Order: sequence, then structure tokens, then C-alpha cells
Amino acid sequence: MSEEEIRSQISAKEDDITRIEEEASKQDGSAEKEIEDEFDAKINEVKVKLEEEEQLRDEAIEKAAEWSEKKKEKIAAAKDESKKLSKLKSDKEKALNDKLKSIESEKKKKIKDIQKEINALKKELSNLEKAKAKEAESEEY
Repeated sequence: MSEEEIRSQISAKEDDITRIEEEASKQDGSAEKEIEDEFDAKINEVKVKLEEEEQLRDEAIEKAAEWSEKKKEKIAAAKDESKKLSKLKSDKEKALNDKLKSIESEKKKKIKDIQKEINALKKELSNLEKAKAKEAESEEY
């Protein structure tokens, strides 16, 4: 092989390398576009979903904090109402017992007064019967 042929082959091989590099460069651009077309829409869709989920998560965290505070308030309020209920039930029972004692006391007083009247009437009746008996006795003689 002559020097000229070798140089020609070298030049041809260098041209092949240049052509391969140009093709690879075109393929790089094409590959980038192809992969972008395939993934960018999916990536954007997932980004939108991610933002929505993060927003919902943040709302849930906020609401959980609100409900946690509300829970504490309602536990305290229910405890207060429970105490009020117990006190009212106790007061009701005491008031009823006091009322029943008062009624019982009043009943006993009235019965005692009437018993005194009955005893006085019985005594009067007994005196009348004795007087009648004396009168009947004195008429026999």
C-alpha cells in the first residue's frame, strides 16, 4: 500500500468518525425529544397530583390540630356539665327529702292536734255518759 492510499484510508476513516459523531448527535437530540415526550406529560401529571395531595395533607394536619383543640375543649365542657348534672341530681334529691320531711312533720303535727281534739271530745263524752248514769241512778231512787 502506498502512502497516498494509507492517507486516503485514514481520511476516509476520519470521515466515518465524523459521520458517526454527527449521527450520534442527531440521535442524542432525537432521543432527548423522544424521552421528553414520553415522560414530561407523566411528570407534570404527577407534579399536579403531588401538589393536590400536599395541599390535602396540609389541610388534614390543620383540621387535625383544630379537632384536637376542639376535643380538649369538649372534654372540659362535658366534665363541667357532668359536675353540674351530678350537683343538680344531688340538690333534687336533697330538696325532695326536705320536702318529704316537711310534709311528714306537718302531717304529724296536724294528726297530733286532731288527736288532742279527739281526746278532749272523748273526755267530754265520758263526762256526759257519767252524768247521764248519775242522773239515771238518782231517778231510780
